[in-house]
Amino acid sequence: MSKSPAKQDTANRVLRVRELSTRTVTRFSLIPTAAEMAEIAAELDIRALRKVRFEGEVSAMGRADWRLKGTIGATVEQSCIVTLEPVGARIDEPVERHFIANLEEPDEEDAEIEMNENESIEQLGETIDLWETMIESLALALPLYPRAKGAALGELNVTEPGKDAMTDEDAKPFAGLAALKSQLEKGSDKE
Repeated sequence: MSKSPAKQDTANRVLRVRELSTRTVTRFSLIPTAAEMAEIAAELDIRALRKVRFEGEVSAMGRADWRLKGTIGATVEQSCIVTLEPVGARIDEPVERHFIANLEEPDEEDAEIEMNENESIEQLGETIDLWETMIESLALALPLYPRAKGAALGELNVTEPGKDAMTDEDAKPFAGLAALKSQLEKGSDKE
């Protein structure tokens, strides 16, 4: 038996852990309004969000821990890294988080802080913030280097007046060795 999807109001964006049932799953569906999508786009420094939907369920893992499993779907518009033209992309990604009650925290005295290898594990607090999880998941799913169709990085060669500029080909360390090997092979053929 499962609960019905959470209503689209602010109260259901944050789940109070003590109110969750350990015997049934709690389903959720978040669909931001146009104004909220504009705020999220500004926060993520992207041009626009056209659609966003974050849905899934939260279920108990034992007596004290919880698992969030869902999907994030969005249509985003970013700036091309080459031309700054608008670039659209569709995102459909699975999302999974484990909220652990007794997650060991590193000592404050430790000079080095080791990061948890499993990025889906988080410390369980009094609440599970679905809204923040949605924004974080969207940020992680965004294309890192959006490019408009046909956009290519150019080559810039700068040097002193009267000298030839060094090209990318000149900078390849084994290009000179290949030319040297070729010359040596030609020299040994003549003998």
